[in-house]
Amino acid sequence: MGKRIVVTGAAGALGKAVIAALTSQGHDIVGIDIGDAPEGAGAFVGGVDLTDEASTRSAFERIAKDGPIHGLANIAGGFVWETVADGDLASWQRMFAMNVVTALNASRAALPFLGSGASIVNIGAAATARAGTGMGAYTASKSGVARLTEALAEEVKDRTIRVNAVLPSILDTPANRADMGEADADKWVKGEELSAVIAFLLSDAASAVTGASIPVTGRV
Repeated sequence: MGKRIVVTGAAGALGKAVIAALTSQGHDIVGIDIGDAPEGAGAFVGGVDLTDEASTRSAFERIAKDGPIHGLANIAGGFVWETVADGDLASWQRMFAMNVVTALNASRAALPFLGSGASIVNIGAAATARAGTGMGAYTASKSGVARLTEALAEEVKDRTIRVNAVLPSILDTPANRADMGEADADKWVKGEELSAVIAFLLSDAASAVTGASIPVTGRV
């Protein structure tokens, strides 16, 4: 039976891929993003600043009035490449806000409306295993996502709510191809490949999996 699942960052490349994968499985999807709904987005709540607690809570209250919420995919996030020595403190703050605070606010706003068997999936990063040059701010924030995932999984396990994260390497997106070239793009993780793992974690087939951070690294 189809579930009603909220997807944040719904207007981005990965958000669109996740929505397509979940919709193909018969789920009812509600997208959230700070921007307007992309063409053909279906149910969508735009203008939501997920770094703002009040804005996020208001969006989930609106969504819950139209039906139950069975799952949440926290896709919203961002990336920056800056060295520690030459970078900007604001970049560290921005990465924490975009990657940790958005997932925190969305999860907290969704929790009152999630029942037994519900699932939350966050987006971490495989690069957190060992940060390379220029990856400090990004991987620090994504490490925060992993700890958020683990802590929340422990807190809600007696409610039979699951919380997991996926750890992608390089995603094959137009932005990454523009920034990094296309020579190795065939090794990167496709949006549909990562979406399939996210869909699994949101499904009843993953009912025994919680608190996990699952690498999805392609051939990188």
